Amino acid sequence: MSRFIIVWSLLFFLGTSVVRAQVSPDCGNAVPICSNTPVNGGTTGFGIDDFDSAATSGCLEQTLSGAIESNSAWYRFRTGASGQLGFDIGIDTLEDWDFALYKSNDCNNLGEPIRCNFFDNQDENRFVGVGEDPTGDTENVQYEDWLEVTAGEDYYLMINNFSNNNSGFSIQFSGHIFVTNPYDALDCSIINNLLGPPQSVCEGDIVDLNATTSGATTYNWYVDTGSGFTQIAGEHDAVYRVDASATYRVEVVRPSETIISEVQVHFSERPVTGAVSDDASCSSLSVYDLSQKDVEALGGQSPDDFVVSYHASFPDATNGANALPKQYEVPTGSQTIYVRLTSVGNSKCFDVTEQFELVNLQTPDIDFPSEVFLCQSNTGVVIGPSSPNVNYSYFWSTGETTPNLTVSEAGEYKLTVTHTQSGLSCSRAQNVTVYISRPPQITGIEINDLQNDNTVTVLVDTSDDYEYRLDEGAYQMGNTFYQVSPGMHTVSVNDPKGCGAVSEQIVVVGFPKFFTPNGDGVNDIWGIVGVETLNSPSISIFDRMGKLLAQLEPSNPEWDGYWQGRPLPESDYWFKLTYVDARGQTVMAKYINNHFSLKR
Repeated sequence: MSRFIIVWSLLFFLGTSVVRAQVSPDCGNAVPICSNTPVNGGTTGFGIDDFDSAATSGCLEQTLSGAIESNSAWYRFRTGASGQLGFDIGIDTLEDWDFALYKSNDCNNLGEPIRCNFFDNQDENRFVGVGEDPTGDTENVQYEDWLEVTAGEDYYLMINNFSNNNSGFSIQFSGHIFVTNPYDALDCSIINNLLGPPQSVCEGDIVDLNATTSGATTYNWYVDTGSGFTQIAGEHDAVYRVDASATYRVEVVRPSETIISEVQVHFSERPVTGAVSDDASCSSLSVYDLSQKDVEALGGQSPDDFVVSYHASFPDATNGANALPKQYEVPTGSQTIYVRLTSVGNSKCFDVTEQFELVNLQTPDIDFPSEVFLCQSNTGVVIGPSSPNVNYSYFWSTGETTPNLTVSEAGEYKLTVTHTQSGLSCSRAQNVTVYISRPPQITGIEINDLQNDNTVTVLVDTSDDYEYRLDEGAYQMGNTFYQVSPGMHTVSVNDPKGCGAVSEQIVVVGFPKFFTPNGDGVNDIWGIVGVETLNSPSISIFDRMGKLLAQLEPSNPEWDGYWQGRPLPESDYWFKLTYVDARGQTVMAKYINNHFSLKR
């Protein structure tokens, strides 16, 4: 695994000297712990090499110290019951901690670890351990699977800080075994001490240190808050009630001996959960982010000191079990979410007095065009839903609160639709872009009269996306028509945005571009193919000066290149075609390239 080194100029331990008493760098002097956890500690060095220069132990590898350990702390515990067991090691998010758990009662015969972690903490997790991250983070790779234990099993736990300096850690045991056996899940008989094992309790708890010993003549009590032991004046009873975190010592004076015993007592702050408001999970979201409620639950308390978790039932919240993932897939309907606020230093200090309703609220459906076209000739266009929901509220970016809006200017308009129920809201927004559009204008029509394969191309005044039609055929997006038959046709251009259409009548005919009236029987005459489809067609031929040279009618449809019995010279000539339209009016055919050549 990739590792990194953290160097800080200041080393401090949680609980100062009170905590240092709970750290042993060597397996042979491992600190015994039982159900009175957590144990807080910081580590410096590793004492002897408990792995005898081995290169690995399970997932652990040699560190920069040249040994598997760098800054280690050893603990041992014995199970007092059977069931599911785990533990959480609370750490500073900027530090790198490893652990290995050995099922053994002999430091000289540890074997391979049954649970092991050697990942660096690049994700800046607050906990490593066995079981489940108490924050509900299911993606934390620094967690190993739960243990299934039976009563009477011995374990050694090595915690190692890869960093040069550290801020200490806390150990909290977890698992269903503490539900079934809350008082004897771990066997405290391994701790041989008159005052018993270290005690971690919550503010307001009553802690009586009982040093009762037969034959004792007097008891002297001492306290160490970090500066060494000082005698507590006036305290000489067998039982001493404490109310502050410290290490306590008792001298039991008997006629033949004096017994000295010490114990650590740590009071953790008891959390008070802030009021958490009901909320809605909008149906448009696949998950609801529970972490957004952390600020309410903490109520100003530091997230470094307390962990917020969420549970589907009150028993789960009370037992700290089955924490919901922070990215929670919300079921249909309404659900009560139970909030647990837990002390990082002591999992026994928690509060489960708050809960909130999480409603899976229907997000408004928005089904109306996001693009609308305002015709140039119109004074306004209506935008928005065609069938508004009376249970929704509407708000436009222009300030109006009506479902629909009449606009007369191009631009972008945003509508936010909100569904509110029991004070909870879900919204959806959509932008509507309004464009100015106008009817198309035909600026020209190009007719390529190839007689057998005529093409017609319609030219318009803009590059807008118009659609085109020939006669009564279907509209098409392209502006060119192929294989157009000779005769009279109607071309139409339509604005699909709804701003109108324009049509133009055209005549498609075919004629030779040149002819050679030299009597050889080839191209001796000139005429137009297709005029027979027109009503009363008439063709007038002119020279370049505009002089009328010939008039062709259906009865006389061809020209031989003569005028008044004389052959005309080689030159370019022009013609115009007229016909009678459906209204009985004589019109001239437009868009015909009415130019041809006479060659001799």
